[in-house]
Amino acid sequence: MAGRIEAAIATLDQVLIVDPRNFLALLSKGALLDKKGKEKGAAHWYRRALANAPPSEVLPANLAQPMARARQAVAAENERVAEHLSAAVADVRERFASEDLERFDESLAIFAGKSQVQSQRPLLLHYPRLPAIPFYDRALFPWLETLEAAAGDVAQEARAAQETRFDRYAPYIDYPPGAPVDQWAELNHNPKWSTLFLWRDGVKQNEACAFCPRTTALLERLPLAQQPGFAPTVVFSVLDAHTSIPPHTGSTNTRLLCHLPLILPGPARFRVGNVIRDWSLGQAWVFDDTIEHEAWNDADLRRTILIFDIWNPFLSEAERALVSAMLAASKAYGEADEAR
Repeated sequence: MAGRIEAAIATLDQVLIVDPRNFLALLSKGALLDKKGKEKGAAHWYRRALANAPPSEVLPANLAQPMARARQAVAAENERVAEHLSAAVADVRERFASEDLERFDESLAIFAGKSQVQSQRPLLLHYPRLPAIPFYDRALFPWLETLEAAAGDVAQEARAAQETRFDRYAPYIDYPPGAPVDQWAELNHNPKWSTLFLWRDGVKQNEACAFCPRTTALLERLPLAQQPGFAPTVVFSVLDAHTSIPPHTGSTNTRLLCHLPLILPGPARFRVGNVIRDWSLGQAWVFDDTIEHEAWNDADLRRTILIFDIWNPFLSEAERALVSAMLAASKAYGEADEAR
């Protein structure tokens, strides 16, 4: 307060020798270096302060603004680092411009601090040593061409189902009273995100499938994940205009999800990990839903896609059989416990 910034920094250094994780000392040192125009130094100490900050609910109100400034300064420094690294490797990157460098670009963003490391976070079963790949290479799924070739027929049946049987659709998020809804509070029991199940937890929904015979015949020719009591699940997923699905993760990395866009009245986006893509009509992709993902419908009308699950291609036939048997045993064990 007296303007003796160097002396203040020296005093803070003494504090940090005694207690290197002292949040207030770290934040204060960052603020003083910030005041001196030392952008790199300030960001370094701000970053440490953010890492050692107490939970927001117990943070004193008078520190809200300094914390906001700390986050802003760190983000700006991360941007500068990313720009520096990108410029430094530009010539090398240009030599390989014809190759797919998305993975390198993501590594640079993580290295610079702009993006976070994205890992698999399955809600049910984690199968070790499977790669954490946001969007899988199409070459692993030669049947995608068959699926896309039939997109028009599938879209026609999806549109007919919405026009004549929308009362059969149900909110995808359906938590019972008393269950923690977390990020799903807005969409719980909300028809803004509705689905028509063709298969549900491994059980074919005969009425819906009978109404969509061409879609059903197509799906029965595809390598759907077969996990009795769990998979396959196949749905027409309808998202209202200007509605988003919050970040979440799926049940297990032993299976992947396939999306086929059917009705896209305008822009619609999808994020898996650090990768954001726009849906294109009739163009499918396969992704790992145990990596955090979210969706946005930016259009003025409903967006519809077909979603179904398939086995992870890196599982052997023996592993698939064992996973199915293990999950079935787990389900039986839980049901037996409920019956007691």
